[in-house]
Amino acid sequence: MSSEIRIGIVVGSTRPNRRGGVVADWVRRGIESRGLVPELLDLAEWALPMLDEPDPAIHGAYANPHTRAWAAAVDRCDAFVFVVPEYNHSFPAALKNAIDYLFAEWNDKAAGLVGYGVQAGVRGIEALRPVLSEVKIAHVRTQVCLTLMTDFALSGPTDVGTLHPAPYQEETLGRMVDEVVAWAGALRGLRVPT
Repeated sequence: MSSEIRIGIVVGSTRPNRRGGVVADWVRRGIESRGLVPELLDLAEWALPMLDEPDPAIHGAYANPHTRAWAAAVDRCDAFVFVVPEYNHSFPAALKNAIDYLFAEWNDKAAGLVGYGVQAGVRGIEALRPVLSEVKIAHVRTQVCLTLMTDFALSGPTDVGTLHPAPYQEETLGRMVDEVVAWAGALRGLRVPT
């Protein structure tokens, strides 16, 4: 096993004209500034159908090629940063669907959370935490919460805009990534190869 921690950036929104790509790019740069090479896991590109596996994920008997490909991508990662918009006081259904496809591939890995939205994505992040716990992902306490009102430059309500995070957001992202890396290293010994 390589000593380098591999972090997957999971973009949780599949909506056209979403801001998740802009946020994920910022997260990518933050991870790279720590000397790591992240892998982008953009759910819009994966285009997973609504869960269509005949057996529960806990058995790992994946029948569909798209599930096996998704499992391999998640399994390659030691940790994750979930980029999460807030939709109706929660996180997007596409993200829940992508998590539900798998089980063992998520186990004993670390995660950080980056939320965004009018309310800074806080409620989406908080709704996601128990789901991550259920699939045995250890999520760090430090989180980044980007508000559309101050961290983005927008020309209108549907504009993707540009991200201009405050300096404290940059610092928080760095702290969160450092925590994720530390936890991922500590959890490696617990993982059973899938």
